[in-house]
Amino acid sequence: MLDVLIGMAALIGLGAFWRWWQPGGLDGDRTRGFLTAIVYYYLLPALVLQVLWGGDLGLDSVRIAIVSAACVLLGMTLGWLAGRLLRAPAAVVGAMVLAAGYPNATYMGLPVLDAILGPEGRSIAIQFDYFAATPLLLTVGAILAQHFGQTASSEAAWRRLLRVPPLIAAVVAVGLNLVGMPMPSWLDHVLGLLAAGVVPLMLLALGMSLSLSAVTAQTTLRATPVIVIQLALMPVFALVLADTLGLTGAERIGTVLEAAMPAMVFGIIFCDRYGLDAKFYSMTVTVSTVLSLATLPLWLTLLQG
Repeated sequence: MLDVLIGMAALIGLGAFWRWWQPGGLDGDRTRGFLTAIVYYYLLPALVLQVLWGGDLGLDSVRIAIVSAACVLLGMTLGWLAGRLLRAPAAVVGAMVLAAGYPNATYMGLPVLDAILGPEGRSIAIQFDYFAATPLLLTVGAILAQHFGQTASSEAAWRRLLRVPPLIAAVVAVGLNLVGMPMPSWLDHVLGLLAAGVVPLMLLALGMSLSLSAVTAQTTLRATPVIVIQLALMPVFALVLADTLGLTGAERIGTVLEAAMPAMVFGIIFCDRYGLDAKFYSMTVTVSTVLSLATLPLWLTLLQG
């Protein structure tokens, strides 16, 4: 695990260094936008299609989705309660709800599970995210962001879902898997080439999203309960629920680790779009990501022990 985290930290660090260095006049946010667009529209759908088409889908997939959905809904509720107790402004409360509710299941969870559990880990990360977390983000999360934010949108939830290429790839892959259609070898090769770039580009983009300038005494106070929810309470809840549902082995480890991930990077886009406190959210992502490099090995040790 230590070697895995050192490698991940190195790539995240290179991304953070790019944000400071700005080679070629490309700042971190602009470059991150390019990288995430490539991953989001090309590379990640290829990985999702390859993994889920040939993966072993069954009752454990349902259990993983249940744990994911339960963690997201509980996390959002706790984030809202924390915001109310701290009497934070509505824009901050909305950011706290998103940060506490949605773990970085793909951009950090997928690389971690891939390194620890291999191909099976990739499948668990994708199922955790696209079978439950992302659909909830684009429906319940969007509704709450509009409620607490300064802008509104009349766009139907199903339209938002249709614009998520990895989610569409997941639906197609599950359908092909269930009907038993074999994947052509040439397509498997093409998808493999595209999928190989997902992990390093994700980690570089994650590093480019980190910003220490947003860290202040006030934002740290408000972010503390959110970070505790994401890095401590959610994995405990996921562990209890996973054991209750009968998840074992790699599925149990991977599902709990997904729940233990830091705040989701993608939430920054929601904050910008709906008028939530993007600076606070960015700080929460930064601090929770750094701290997760210490908490994730502890959770892995506990789960393996």
